[in-house]
Amino acid sequence: MVSVVYKSDADTRLDSGVAELLKVQVRGEVILPDDSRYDAARAIWNGMIDKRPSAIVVAADEADVQTVVRFAAQQGLTLSVKGGGHNVAGHAVSEGGITIDLSSLRDVQVDPERRTARVQGGALWADVDEATATHGLATTGGVISSTGVGGLTLGGGIGWLMGRHGMSIDNLLSARVVTADGAVVTASETSHPDLFWAIRGGGGNFGIVTEFEFTLHPVGEVLAGFFAYPVSEAREVFEYYRQFTEDAPEELGCYARISTDPESGMRVVAVAVFWPGDIDEGQRVIQPLRDFKTPLVEMVGPMPYGEWQKAFDAEFPHGRRYYWKSTMVKRLSGNLLDAIVRNAADVELPLTIAVIEWYRGPMNLVPNEATAFASREAEYQIVGIGAWDEPSDDEAGIAWTRKLHRDMQPYSLNRAFLNFDSSDTTDRSATIAAAYGQNWSRLVEIKNRYDPENLFSENNNISPSGA
Repeated sequence: MVSVVYKSDADTRLDSGVAELLKVQVRGEVILPDDSRYDAARAIWNGMIDKRPSAIVVAADEADVQTVVRFAAQQGLTLSVKGGGHNVAGHAVSEGGITIDLSSLRDVQVDPERRTARVQGGALWADVDEATATHGLATTGGVISSTGVGGLTLGGGIGWLMGRHGMSIDNLLSARVVTADGAVVTASETSHPDLFWAIRGGGGNFGIVTEFEFTLHPVGEVLAGFFAYPVSEAREVFEYYRQFTEDAPEELGCYARISTDPESGMRVVAVAVFWPGDIDEGQRVIQPLRDFKTPLVEMVGPMPYGEWQKAFDAEFPHGRRYYWKSTMVKRLSGNLLDAIVRNAADVELPLTIAVIEWYRGPMNLVPNEATAFASREAEYQIVGIGAWDEPSDDEAGIAWTRKLHRDMQPYSLNRAFLNFDSSDTTDRSATIAAAYGQNWSRLVEIKNRYDPENLFSENNNISPSGA
């Protein structure tokens, strides 16, 4: 029997006097459990998450964020931050505490001369891509455009531009952070550098980021798409994928996966490609994939970068039930590829996906100790994406994802990418500590400096005690 605690039946109502006090202190909306808008306001991307905050505050500005941080500390309430609400573990919603909803703070200001963008904490990557594309610019974001900028960046930031421009945190110039005492500080290489180090991979443990400043890069039309083959050829395709990515230019984005074709209902193996440079050069780079064997489907061609960023949105809709586990890998061994095929080729739940993501380039050149993110040597990530629509499938979906993840561990770095990792009821602290490796003790030290009472605990938590 498997289980995950995502729901509580506890009474989460604030005392009426306390609730009224909160309402008069903020400019934004305060949504309480008896409000008709409450259920919609607490719903997030992962439909498995059914948490009930005492109050949801839709912040109108940075001052509201400061006020709510102070209020939660004074009242002894836990605090969560909802940007895009995409975190698979459901950290965006607080059970019984206060949820700060940043969805009204989505402004993106682009400076095309300096090639920078200032992005408010509630923005989605679609907001950034749209604003920067006007100037032929972009920065490394996610692979689903409705993902929030805040959660993705603070966890490290994986995206299609990594091979050319590094992770999202490698493009972060500064951040405005509301700390646990309600103050606002600017974190950068020259201002609060310890905090700047920690938020680049350390998640929301140290404060609430109300504005990010990113470096932008020229990005025009890209070459992108995928090749799909029968799942019976999965092991052969994976073996070629391993050989191909060992020698391919690092600028190329290249993922492989086993999933279900939505039109035919067939289980297929696919290789997705992304080239951010000259289109003709990109065609030459991916030609070996065309020569490898004839696919069932080839859909590869030039397109705007923003279009490719939205290519997988429909596959991962809001409200579907998700359970993900991931592990970082240095090399793809034959035994690992065998295990993926064995677990993913024939499945009970057709929406489940096993993905191999390839990382090489600027990400690997940054030392592990340079930022909080501590898996710089990883060149692949294996992600088990449990996905289904019916609550009755929860047990089967969770069990499938956990088994795939368990079977990957002998061939991995034994580190999760925490943004892709659903919370478990046991041994969570050990998983988090292992993900940060040699950076753990420094993160605990900085946590004690900026949040000694662990106000910001609704996340992949770094406890001030280090436990």
